[in-house]
Amino acid sequence: MSRAKYILPILIMGLGFGISSAIGNPSAINLENPLVPVSTVAPKAVPAGKTYLTVNALDMVKNPSFYLNKNVKVKGKFDKFSTLGLDYKPAMKSSEDYITFLIQRPDVLDHNIPLSEFKIFLKRAEAEKHIDLDAGDVIEFSGKIFSNALGDVWMDVDNFKVLTVKNKKTENKIN
Repeated sequence: MSRAKYILPILIMGLGFGISSAIGNPSAINLENPLVPVSTVAPKAVPAGKTYLTVNALDMVKNPSFYLNKNVKVKGKFDKFSTLGLDYKPAMKSSEDYITFLIQRPDVLDHNIPLSEFKIFLKRAEAEKHIDLDAGDVIEFSGKIFSNALGDVWMDVDNFKVLTVKNKKTENKIN
């Protein structure tokens, strides 16, 4: 009983400090020097530039846990836009805001086979700018690996760039 009368005030003081730090300083008083007014404009934080690790898509698929929460840059051949992985709760990306796209497997050269273990999410507004892409067009994209659900790589794209487009005129021309 005698310990309780010493522990209880310590707990109450600890709780009081926790509440005051959670509430902050609502009266905007400079606690270090009450005679100096507090600036109401918060200083702007300078965003740190993102750096992207250039990686091979197959390396990421082989070890998705290693790349989790890393910013990466990938170059590959576009395969198609898709709905693969959209609205999947463990790695939620809404089909209203995003579309997925697939790249071709770089280890298969005689067929167009998508690398379906790599779920790549692009904002719909950006995807609509590239609706005319065809399978085999070379693209480069960068972003963050945000999940490894199902043992796959799930990427949120920050930057999307078309590097080369197949020559459609000579491809459709029949001699």
